[in-house]
Amino acid sequence: MTTACDVLVVGAGPVGLTLANLLGQQGVDVLVVERELELIDYPRAVGIDDEALRAMQTAGLVDEVLPHTIPDQKIYMVNGDRVILSEVNPTTREFGWPRRNGFVQPLVDQVLLAGLERFPNATARFGAEVTDLVEDADGVVATLADGGTVRARYVVAAEGGASPTRKRLGISFEGETRPSDGIVIDVANDPIGTPHAVFGGDPARSYASIALPHGIRRWEFTLFEEETADVVDDDAYIFGLLAPHVPDPTRLDIIRRRVYRHHARIAGRFRHGRIFLAGDAAHVMPVVGGQGWNSGIRDAFNLGWKLATVVKGLSADGLLDTYETERLGHVTQMVAVSLGMAKEMTDHDPAKAAERDRIAANRTPEEREAQTRQAFKPQPKFDQGVVVHTPLPEFKTLPARDVPRLAGSIFPQPRATDADGAEMLLDDATGQGWRVITWNNDPTAFLSAERLAVLDRLGARLVQVVPKAQLPWARKQATAGVTVVGDLGGESSLQAWFDARPFGAVVVRPDHVIAAECLTQELDDVLGKVFEAACVA
Repeated sequence: MTTACDVLVVGAGPVGLTLANLLGQQGVDVLVVERELELIDYPRAVGIDDEALRAMQTAGLVDEVLPHTIPDQKIYMVNGDRVILSEVNPTTREFGWPRRNGFVQPLVDQVLLAGLERFPNATARFGAEVTDLVEDADGVVATLADGGTVRARYVVAAEGGASPTRKRLGISFEGETRPSDGIVIDVANDPIGTPHAVFGGDPARSYASIALPHGIRRWEFTLFEEETADVVDDDAYIFGLLAPHVPDPTRLDIIRRRVYRHHARIAGRFRHGRIFLAGDAAHVMPVVGGQGWNSGIRDAFNLGWKLATVVKGLSADGLLDTYETERLGHVTQMVAVSLGMAKEMTDHDPAKAAERDRIAANRTPEEREAQTRQAFKPQPKFDQGVVVHTPLPEFKTLPARDVPRLAGSIFPQPRATDADGAEMLLDDATGQGWRVITWNNDPTAFLSAERLAVLDRLGARLVQVVPKAQLPWARKQATAGVTVVGDLGGESSLQAWFDARPFGAVVVRPDHVIAAECLTQELDDVLGKVFEAACVA
């Protein structure tokens, strides 16, 4: 049997399913194939961040995901004597959601799979293993183990760190594998009951203890090199690991226990013709940083809108080259940070652990505050790709300030109001997709008929932000096709954001990345450069 689709996604993990939802939402014909007979039912990731929750919001699934999360989950880094080395507790809502959240991955994966049922053009097929991929000038033909074939315009391999697609294409996967494994133990009916997570840098044996939703607790322990994977089946060994952590390990309701390897690797390239790598197929990192799952969701979010735009004929294929251009640099940073944290917290050399403790004890208040707000986590920031960097204006109307350039970074999401005055998150008030946002101005006054026509083809939103006090008047005066949004004021408002910038207009991509910022009078010219960077047809 031969099947045809626009995009074939190999792997029904969180990355593949997120991508399929985003493509289905855009009307792209997408098929997900998974060699297993059902979703993997054991948790791997335990943390979902604010960027990923915003992606879930964009996909229309955040309300179904939130019940399986612990918002604002605090992390304590402790040493072997349980002395707190640092706390991670970011409480800001820059992107509209808590920065750190514990979650149960299998339940969120189920939400993502069920989300495909909303779209007649999105399908998942289990028990379907891809055994070969052959590319030609117009697409890719995938051969399945049952003899069937799928013809797709593009293929995204999201089938995990052991990716057969990556190996079949001969793409390198450079990095390192830690010499020792780890063991994960999940229990129901949490015997501790506290909401936070603890990472223990104990030179005797490093560990993590993490509260998860629905009364689940996870423990992770580092195994020593001489300990083999079969210890996972030894009850006495497991109870010995847990004895220092609970009153009676024999009474625990153990759900599962698994041994895993610590990898830090990045694929040599993320694109091979019409085939793309995403998620663990493209990069893997130690679990300590809690960013493996989230990095994969960033891949799906970055690639999803680009594939949809190209498939629908709105941009040339060259747009897809920017996926690797934009994602490779950031994920390289994230792997390095995760690897550094893993080495710091899992080093069993007592001398190195003592030096780590000494450094932690001598941190300044400013350094401790930076740890608390998770300043060590690199935020996505693209210097190349679908980004236009405009010169800093030097007009006398603008105060002379040395401000960071934000093109290529993520646009904030404060709470605002829609045109009727109902309060909600900004993305819900403006609508999704491309957005041209101006402060207190009608954007159409600065755009040519040519630019407006392209924006219309892209399904872009023209957004006029005004102080809430002006909302009734602005709504009556609004040009047809312009979305009026009311700003609530305060430190996290859009007014505060524009106040700090020497620009009054911003172009935001469908993945909420700032494509360009400029003065409103420059908007038409700058938008033309954005279209060029996005290979808009």
